[in-house]
Amino acid sequence: MMLHPSYVDMMDAVNSDAPEGEEIVQSRYSIVMASAKRARQIVSGDEPLAGKPDEKPLSIAVDELYEGAVHILPGTGAEQ
Repeated sequence: MMLHPSYVDMMDAVNSDAPEGEEIVQSRYSIVMASAKRARQIVSGDEPLAGKPDEKPLSIAVDELYEGAVHILPGTGAEQ
């Protein structure tokens, strides 16, 4: 079990779905903003798609991004 993936690992995981030669995220800021937005959605009542039910919303959001349960839309910084 991974406690905290590094920013590099998170960026690699998010960019793994990108077309060849393109990147969805290029900075830590994009990862932080997407994680925070998803955590706010979970706090507001959205059903978690990954993680454990007893985890904090931000930890769940990070797990969702890392596992590919939610995706960052290219050029928007918003999750799908």
